[in-house]
Amino acid sequence: MLERVKAKFDLHPERLIADTAYGSGPMLGWLVDHKIAPRIPVIDKAGRNDGTWTRADFEWDAENDQYICPEGHALKQFRRNYSDPNRGPTGKGTARYRALKEACQACPSKSKGCPNAEARKITREEHEDARDVARGIAKTRQYDVSMKLRKEVEMLVAHLKRILGLGRLRFCGPCGANDEFLLAATAQNLRKLAKIFPAPLQTRKA
Repeated sequence: MLERVKAKFDLHPERLIADTAYGSGPMLGWLVDHKIAPRIPVIDKAGRNDGTWTRADFEWDAENDQYICPEGHALKQFRRNYSDPNRGPTGKGTARYRALKEACQACPSKSKGCPNAEARKITREEHEDARDVARGIAKTRQYDVSMKLRKEVEMLVAHLKRILGLGRLRFCGPCGANDEFLLAATAQNLRKLAKIFPAPLQTRKA
């Protein structure tokens, strides 16, 4: 849709507002690559409910391609250089980062890091950088404003479907659909105007 709008109207949005269904890694990666700020909740299934550290508790060190645990230990994907480039990091797909077994076994916080494993492991998706961008945006005031605007638009769509009976179109073709939506939008605007400008009170005649 964005590509069609760009080709037809030469419009390129600075930001995009959507619900969690659009918060996948590939979608966020595409938006960030095209310089569009994703004001979208991130789909994140890395949370834990057993009291152990989640991935959010580990600091990402992009320069050295590693995670740093709260105790200061490094989780690396590769710990030596490969002469064969096909065996080294590819930068695609899901990467696994692992701490040293010796560090985890001697760590005072092992019960929070990896209580049921010898060493802590963390996975990082291909588009995790874009997901981090979206998480950073979600902490801003502008993001809260965008979420309120999104809910207002979704309420209008729900009103069209449930109240005005636009669950399905009655007319065929683009012209018929345009007529139906135009009439429905007109009804919505009249309803808004009726709330903004109430009918004047009529005085009773003596």
